[in-house]
Amino acid sequence: MKTLIVGASGATGKQLTEQLLAAKKEVKIIIRPHSNIPESWNQHKKLHIIHRNISEMKVEEMTEIVSDCDAFACCLGHNLTLKGIFGKPRKLVTNAVQLICEAILKKNPSQATKFVLMNTVGNQNRDKCEEISPAQKVVVALIRFLIPPQADNEKASDYLRLKVGHNNPKIEWVVVRPDALINEKEVSHYSLHPSPIRSAIFNPGETSRINVAHFIAQLMQNNALWNEWKGQMPVIYNE
Repeated sequence: MKTLIVGASGATGKQLTEQLLAAKKEVKIIIRPHSNIPESWNQHKKLHIIHRNISEMKVEEMTEIVSDCDAFACCLGHNLTLKGIFGKPRKLVTNAVQLICEAILKKNPSQATKFVLMNTVGNQNRDKCEEISPAQKVVVALIRFLIPPQADNEKASDYLRLKVGHNNPKIEWVVVRPDALINEKEVSHYSLHPSPIRSAIFNPGETSRINVAHFIAQLMQNNALWNEWKGQMPVIYNE
């Protein structure tokens, strides 16, 4: 199995890359030309690094890149700067998800590939009609209007839910929703839930990035776990 990771230079993407390499899996990553990555990655025999801006790539180029991959993870996020939040591309994640999925379909794999999208608990799973309080609805609507990454996260998951769908023979997907992200050095106990068990706005929990990476890595490697969560949007909390 070879896994393609986009967003591998980010805090969670780095953790995922490290965990898959530690498990002796072959990994391919797409990172911006001047991204900061561990020096050891440049000499790693199981890691193929592609220095490209994914927002500038076309389907033909991506189709060639995905030709030998059967698992995909998108850990992209907007930089927490004024330019990153309010500048272009405003649909960074959505466009990347669409680009990769179109490339997979053009490749026409003989069996279903795995696609994991890292998202946020602030994005509801509209397949489940998750209920939130009126106050939270107002706050989320304001965030959606004022902060472009919120709408981007929603549209990215909607692309998988509605465009790729739940019965696509070529692409199976899971959307992983962490709560407030924190940094920890080691994987710790965490819990998984089909829907949030607390308010993402008024009573948020915590999720360490290394735990998110661990869950995604396990999804890639454990078919029983994959079958449990495919087509869903599990929420992950630190215990």
